[in-house]
Amino acid sequence: MNLHYTYFILLAASLAGPLLLSFDKKVAYYKQWKYLFPAMILPALFFIVWDEMKTRNGVWSFSETHTVGVKLSSLPVEEVLFFFVVPYCCVFIYCCIRSYFPQIAGRKWGRSTLLLMGEAFFVIAVLTWGKDYTFYTALFNALFIGTLFLFKKWFTGFDASSFLISYSIIVIPFLIVNGFLTAIPVVSYNDAENLGFRIFSFLPWPMHNIPVEDIFYGMLLILMNVVLFEKLRANRR
Repeated sequence: MNLHYTYFILLAASLAGPLLLSFDKKVAYYKQWKYLFPAMILPALFFIVWDEMKTRNGVWSFSETHTVGVKLSSLPVEEVLFFFVVPYCCVFIYCCIRSYFPQIAGRKWGRSTLLLMGEAFFVIAVLTWGKDYTFYTALFNALFIGTLFLFKKWFTGFDASSFLISYSIIVIPFLIVNGFLTAIPVVSYNDAENLGFRIFSFLPWPMHNIPVEDIFYGMLLILMNVVLFEKLRANRR
């Protein structure tokens, strides 16, 4: 296999299942595309700009060997696609949870848990100033969660309990894909800019190279997509 297609193949493999199952009759994910695709745009732009800045600043880097060599400024084209492929897959899981387990919606523990997480993120940001990956991941999560609560009337379609249950499931395939990305490595991290704590550090390849920050980086990406997806759905009902 040509190693330059490694990242692309990982993305294609991740997309294959959700794309094929998009036509499941109960979930009918394909009918949500008119809300999903516009909802992806702002989060993707935000993360592409963030990713570009941190790549230039040496917070992380990408392997020339495992990418096709086409770039958008400093970013491999696969990294740009990541911000569309991963949300597509993760919002699919979220829609499955909402379709098959509608009783989860509206639980009070969801909002209180998310609010507590937002407060914790703010504290982490204060304590980790100077470690770019940790600081900005915590800060952006805190700010976005805070926005959800400050302007809750504008985000009436969003359900915190459904999101949290969904993300607890999403994090499993997310970590598997990230495990390969960090172990090959397609992406490498500058440990001076993160806490240096690796998820499942006691496990063998490929899971032992994932920075703990990746869980919350991924959470923010999916949370932004879900919130805007639900906002668009609520507006068009």
